[in-house]
Amino acid sequence: TIAEKFVLGCGSFHGRINIINKECAKESTGHGSPLPHMTHGGPGRAGGGEELGGIRSVLKYMQRVALQGHPTMLTNVSGQYLKGAEYKHDKIHPFRKYFEELEIGETLISPRRTVTEADIVNFAGVSGDYFYAHMDDIAAKESMFEKRVAHGYFVLSAAAGLFVHPAKGPVLANYGLENLRFIKPVYIGDTIQAYLTCKRKTYKEKRQPEDTPNGVVEWYVEVKNQEDEIVAVYTILTLVERKEDN
Repeated sequence: TIAEKFVLGCGSFHGRINIINKECAKESTGHGSPLPHMTHGGPGRAGGGEELGGIRSVLKYMQRVALQGHPTMLTNVSGQYLKGAEYKHDKIHPFRKYFEELEIGETLISPRRTVTEADIVNFAGVSGDYFYAHMDDIAAKESMFEKRVAHGYFVLSAAAGLFVHPAKGPVLANYGLENLRFIKPVYIGDTIQAYLTCKRKTYKEKRQPEDTPNGVVEWYVEVKNQEDEIVAVYTILTLVERKEDN
């Protein structure tokens, strides 16, 4: 496209290029306005070729503090759960709580589930994933796993089945998943258990007056096997209804 050729040809000679088309023209405030996720410093090569301003510039020049202490203390100070902090338990399932009622560090320890060969076969049929490590005894034996393993995404699905509350409640939707790692394989006969911890809460403004007031809740999830070894770790995000304005 013309825009692509222009950017590739001129990008090395300009500190900032603002491309406006009919889709964004109404929202544009002009070439000199700071862009929130850039460091804006002025026209051309201002700031030695670096855009200086906006959020990135504030973070770059603001004073930073390194905190050292127990994870529980750092969780209380920062307002974000850190691995190793003390769990908080409640009789009420966290998915039955509104945004304001959830506490950072609040943890649900799920029931256990033993993985069977039928689980693997059924998941392969539903997903279409017939990778040899899940389905072929001989090939799996010759692999790094040494025997057949469960699908990683089956482990995630099974974990969700262990910690999700099925009834309608304040949790409005699954908003995403971040930082997923499969740490250890899960074999036929292994038993898994999920630890769901409220990691961070972010208030969201309503876009329209009729919108349901809500916020984003990040949940730190560890899935462990019968040896108390972590087999998967990740963060899920949910939209959770706020009580205010209701």
